Amino acid sequence: MSGIILTIVIGIVAGYLGSLIFKGKGSGLLLNLIIGLVGSFIGGWLMVDVLHISLFGGLLDAIIFSVIGAIILLWIISLIRK
Repeated sequence: MSGIILTIVIGIVAGYLGSLIFKGKGSGLLLNLIIGLVGSFIGGWLMVDVLHISLFGGLLDAIIFSVIGAIILLWIISLIRK
């Protein structure tokens, strides 16, 4: 149960940081947080399962990979909106 809550918190932080790093039009706070949650799963899957990358291990990896996933998702959304 605590793993799910931690994943949600990391996803929300990732969405916020991703929206700060990716200087698009902005999607609003709530949508950026949702994008962060989805991006968290994308980043984790891409970096760990597909590319087998591990930087520091543990929580720091989860945050970095989640932010990367959120940025990728924000970028894809910006392409679709054009």
